[in-house]
Amino acid sequence: MSDAELAVSYAALILADESIEITAEKLQTLIKAAGLVDVEPIWTTLFAKALEGKDVKDLLLNVGSGGGAPAASGGAGGAAAGGDAPAEEKEEEKEEEKEESDEDMGFGLFD
Repeated sequence: MSDAELAVSYAALILADESIEITAEKLQTLIKAAGLVDVEPIWTTLFAKALEGKDVKDLLLNVGSGGGAPAASGGAGGAAAGGDAPAEEKEEEKEEEKEESDEDMGFGLFD
């Protein structure tokens, strides 16, 4: 990540922390106030457009959630969703156990 991208990222985080709307002008103002003059305006425009209408705090809190969150929340909602998920997890566990047992047989690449 370049210094310009890093500066704009930090400026966006500062604005999000203060619950201020993230715009290219506000990002540029923060960057200039920090004494960084070599950041091209294209970076502030790109970041402002990318974060437009998004809650940055929410994005940061859900970074690692991926596809697991909908399945976890669906278990409490209905019987059909709750009944399918545990069965799939059990099947995956069985497959993993089979793979692990193959490794315990003592066969390896250099044996």
